[in-house]
Amino acid sequence: MKNTKKCPKCGSDDILYAKGYTGGYGAGSNIMYGVTIFSAVDVDRYICGNCGYIEHYVKTPDIKVLRNSKKIKKYE
Repeated sequence: MKNTKKCPKCGSDDILYAKGYTGGYGAGSNIMYGVTIFSAVDVDRYICGNCGYIEHYVKTPDIKVLRNSKKIKKYE
C-alpha cells in the first residue's frame, strides 16, 4: 500500500496514513528497543479506507537500529 497506493486485499485506492510517533512513557505507535522513550523507533501505518486492512512500516534507517538492538531478534 505504501508504494502502490492500492490495498492488496480489496484493490481500493482509498488509503489512509497514520504517522508513527513516540509519546510520554513510550506511548504511541512505536517499537521500543531500549528502556527509555529515546530508544524508540516510530512505526507508520497505512490503512485501507474500504476494508480496514493495515500495513506497518519502519523507516529504512531505523531498521539498522533495530537490527543492532539486544531486545529485537531475527525471526527464524
